[in-house]
Amino acid sequence: MMKRLLLLLTVISVLLFAVAPACAQATSKAKKPTVTKSTIAEPQSPAELEAIVAAHRKQLLSKIKTPPLSPFHPQLPKRIELPNGMVIFLQEDHELPLIDGSITIRGGSRVEPAEKVGLVAVFGQVWRTGGTRTRTGDQLDDYLEARAAKVETGGRSDATTVGWSSLKNDFNDVFDVVLELLREPEFRSEKILLAKQQIATGISRRNDDPAAVARREAVKLAYGADSPFARTVEYATLEAVTRQDLLDWHQRFVHPNNMILGVTGDFDPATMEAKLREAFASLPKGPAAEKNPKTPIHPAKPGIYFVNKEDVNQSNIRMVDLGIRRDNPDYFAVDVMNEVLGGGFASRLIQSIRTKQGLAYSVGGGIGSTYDHPGITALGMGTKSETTVKSIEALDTELGKMLSEPVTAAELKRSKDSILNSFVFEFDSKDKVLSERMTYEFYGYPADFLERYRAGVEKVNAADVERVAKKYLHKDQMRTLIVGNQAEFDKPLSTLGPVTPIDITIPGTPPGTPAAASGGER
Repeated sequence: MMKRLLLLLTVISVLLFAVAPACAQATSKAKKPTVTKSTIAEPQSPAELEAIVAAHRKQLLSKIKTPPLSPFHPQLPKRIELPNGMVIFLQEDHELPLIDGSITIRGGSRVEPAEKVGLVAVFGQVWRTGGTRTRTGDQLDDYLEARAAKVETGGRSDATTVGWSSLKNDFNDVFDVVLELLREPEFRSEKILLAKQQIATGISRRNDDPAAVARREAVKLAYGADSPFARTVEYATLEAVTRQDLLDWHQRFVHPNNMILGVTGDFDPATMEAKLREAFASLPKGPAAEKNPKTPIHPAKPGIYFVNKEDVNQSNIRMVDLGIRRDNPDYFAVDVMNEVLGGGFASRLIQSIRTKQGLAYSVGGGIGSTYDHPGITALGMGTKSETTVKSIEALDTELGKMLSEPVTAAELKRSKDSILNSFVFEFDSKDKVLSERMTYEFYGYPADFLERYRAGVEKVNAADVERVAKKYLHKDQMRTLIVGNQAEFDKPLSTLGPVTPIDITIPGTPPGTPAAASGGER
């Protein structure tokens, strides 16, 4: 190896010796430029160098011409309403020989009794795993697995759901399973027990992850701990759920006038419509579930709230307040403002708190929105324990700047471009468009709300952004939550104001016997 290195050095030396005279001759013939401080100004500081680089970058970017966005006109599904009130959407997609479907049924955890929180979670799981009167859940597993298909059920705050996916040629077999579950679910006791055990395990571990604790407790601060949007399942409320509760829930809500069904895939629309009419048109109406039921919201008072976790070396910080609904005329301007404040790597929060101050790896937030009730305005970040108070002060400072410093033309353009350029990818498949259209139907939004979004964002100007920031961001109304180890904080939290401790102790004990957890008789 040493010999090869010496040989290489020798060759290089010979080559340099050979070309040196020619280089010297060429140099002597050329006129030597006079370099003075007046002709080339060397950067005197890192800031000047950064400014030069930024100017050069701006010059290069200005030469890149981006074409205007193409018109956005997605293929909308066909809407059918049956005489019994059931709404059906059909979305053809012949790319693959698959047929997927879903049914959304009004009635979710926001209307379950406070003493039985967890009922919808158990219902959503056991509806499928409990099988039907003629087939157990395990038998359904085998039947569907043999066809590479799936049928799933679930529950959320405002609905329960049934969904399926199958090969085109197996659609009839799989759809029969869906109809069985809709008409004659069994809710077998052993599956109720299993579901409760799984949920109870989740309860017992819910304080393990500090980020999850921060998310859960922040929602309670925004909506109120007793609000259906924030309350959590406990051992006692879980144990109170019985098999009869599941049967009663099914009887109360699972009726065609409470259902919205969507099918997408490789099918003939006339044939599919005829099949669905045959399956559902003869079903009688049942009790109508309330659309978008009024749900109590009682936010905690503004202030500092603290969860002490001595087993962590980082702090999770959340600043929360109530947000807006998506039918608010300011919705589009709020989305642009969110992008300016905390929507991406070029946002103010990232550039200041992460890039310049180095206080966090992840930081972001904005004014939240939902369809039928106010979302949550939330700013959040994680930081090491030793910079907890400094980070909270930094968040507060940036929030203040959003209210006082004008939005620049560059910020506005970048934010709108970011939203509009990513928008099309959020709805780049026919099943995504179908899902969005079903959501609008569920909440009573205009059918063309999706197409209105792009036009709404394009119209937003700097004055709009500044106006909605001042209208919906309220520094004095923020509830600031910290989950961390106070022994390692840079300053006492009391330097920020009075501190309210939050007790996250899990009440009660897991259900002790199979009989207690089974939900009663079969």
